[in-house]
Amino acid sequence: MRPKIGILLAQLGTPDAPTTAAVRRYLAEFLGDRRVVDLNPILWKLILHGIILRTRPAKSAALYRKIWTSQGSPLLVLTKKKALALEDALAADLGNSIRVEVAMRYGNPSTSSAIDTLLEWGAERILLFPMYPQYSAATTGSTFDAVFQDLQKRRFVPSLRVVPPYYDNPLHIEALAESVWEAQQRLARSPDKVIVSFHGIPQRYARLGDPYPTHCQETARLLAEAMRWRPEAWMLTFQSRFGREPWLQPYTDMTLMGLGKQGVKRVLALCPGFTTDCLETIDEIGNLGAEQFRAGGGETLTLVPCLNDRPRWIESMATIAVHELQGWI
Repeated sequence: MRPKIGILLAQLGTPDAPTTAAVRRYLAEFLGDRRVVDLNPILWKLILHGIILRTRPAKSAALYRKIWTSQGSPLLVLTKKKALALEDALAADLGNSIRVEVAMRYGNPSTSSAIDTLLEWGAERILLFPMYPQYSAATTGSTFDAVFQDLQKRRFVPSLRVVPPYYDNPLHIEALAESVWEAQQRLARSPDKVIVSFHGIPQRYARLGDPYPTHCQETARLLAEAMRWRPEAWMLTFQSRFGREPWLQPYTDMTLMGLGKQGVKRVLALCPGFTTDCLETIDEIGNLGAEQFRAGGGETLTLVPCLNDRPRWIESMATIAVHELQGWI
């Protein structure tokens, strides 16, 4: 008999509800992680609890309410769909010896609860599949921390494998290219510029050895090559900066505000640092980014949805998982 294998689809997280209280709990956990903010811990705790958690939760909750669905957070709803689709794809060959669970680094379902579910089901081996194509200590590294710390507390520790970063995996690039091509086919007119926007990190993190910007550049380069974009037809930018220190540049918001002045009227934007749509894609780029572009003189910004549970991406995920499971299946 095959051993029972659990797959953890790891996401960064989402609040339980679009309320100030729920967002405050989420931000306290997220921004309290030293992998995310590595400033002096005593000073940062005073800033976080004395200022940020008193003002930011209400503003963020209002943004979450704009994208919240009847089923809940888009990130969680779409990731659950992805998990079910991946389990079905793998079950064709592996039967009932495989189970896929969603694990949020911050928020629910927590990493510990997802591992609980897999172990109660009888999983002897676990494959951790981060939903971050590019490695960053603030996302991938922090997720590793959560899994390893949880397993340290358990009497039975299952065998564990980790899917490596797939920022340059041809299967990932092909799925991205298909999604972009389909979005372009729906446009009445070709875009004047394509914006490939990734979540940013402080420049200091990169100087300390985080490979994230290199991974982002390679994903963008390979996608542009697959799409046969001319160099002047697209730009790589970084979004979601927080705080006062310099982050990776060019900044997405400043870029969008400046394009209109250059005569750019139509932009196609995509966020290949995310495999699932969330606040940072739906609202920050799809809504706020579109407003920023129009304010600078542009006309139309079209957002390409993330890969989510697209059939091509589910097939790719299944292939990546099977590759990493060799010797176990």
